[in-house]
Amino acid sequence: MSDDQDKDSKTEDPTDKKKREAVEKGNTPTSSEVALFGSTLAFYIYLVFFLPANVARLGVTLRDFFEHPEQWRIERSSDLVSLLTYLMLQSAYFMLPIAVLLMGFGIISSAAQNLPSAVLERIRPQWNRVSPVKGFGRIYSAQGMVQFGKSLIKVVVVSVVMYFVLRSDFYASLDSMFADPQTIFGVMIRVTKKMVIVILAATFIIAAVDIAWTRHHWFSQLKMTKQEVKDEMKQSQGDPMVKARQRSVARDRARRRMINSVPRATMIITNPTHYAIALRYVAEEAEAPVVVAKGQDLIALKIREIAQQHNIPIFEDPPLARSMFAQVSVDSVIPPVFYKAVAELIHKVYASRRQNKRVR
Repeated sequence: MSDDQDKDSKTEDPTDKKKREAVEKGNTPTSSEVALFGSTLAFYIYLVFFLPANVARLGVTLRDFFEHPEQWRIERSSDLVSLLTYLMLQSAYFMLPIAVLLMGFGIISSAAQNLPSAVLERIRPQWNRVSPVKGFGRIYSAQGMVQFGKSLIKVVVVSVVMYFVLRSDFYASLDSMFADPQTIFGVMIRVTKKMVIVILAATFIIAAVDIAWTRHHWFSQLKMTKQEVKDEMKQSQGDPMVKARQRSVARDRARRRMINSVPRATMIITNPTHYAIALRYVAEEAEAPVVVAKGQDLIALKIREIAQQHNIPIFEDPPLARSMFAQVSVDSVIPPVFYKAVAELIHKVYASRRQNKRVR
């Protein structure tokens, strides 16, 4: 009952992270029918392009072998080795193309569905792989029933279609047994081609349907509950409370660093109480004044307090303070639009300094 409830609660589509983890563990939507279709296609290609020439070559070899047996007299062990080597080479000519085709199409069939990758999880020992109970459950599961249904459909459909296609060749095949032996291979190849075409068409249809079913089943197995989606979101983006705390700590550190920079300022521009902008201008350091601190309300008051402690000039210019607070960030050079207004204030600062020096 709990398994059914768990399945019913999995209503959310799997996330990209869930699908990526499944693929990394070797859980990929792979259809075995595609491999069967690839093998059948490889055999058909061999049947059409390679088998006739190989049969002709084999026929010549057998005829030469039986018509001239004297050339294969076995008198020494070396003669036996030569005979076996010759037979193995002829067999290799006959079997090598089909072996290469089957191997090549098998790799293509697998790579076309999922890119090959090394998955150590597949070879890790797991009890459920050898457990009779788990095995019994897999056999009689929905996936097991689908596999059984596919096999049954393949046998029934292919048998029925093959019966109607080949019934006209039944008597021709029997007659070929009493005809010239050289014609037997031709009749066999022609009948085999028809059989393979029927199997090829059937496996193509079954493979197309099986690909859709396999991917649907894989997608359904990876579905998640709403809680799983929320937990994964927290893991990927972090706990909102922790993130908020981290942002708060970062702001406090930046604020303290900014306040510590106020004593280095050349002048302060205020609103007079709601905004405060601390500017530093040293010709050797930068071409234009730099905002070393800014703030509003309590922070603005703190900037004014520190400026008064360090005898930094304070200018009240509400429009300029509001504009600079909105447009200029800390540790940035002021834009050209503020050059004229700030230059006048800097001129007053330097003039005040020169006057103080004369007084002293």
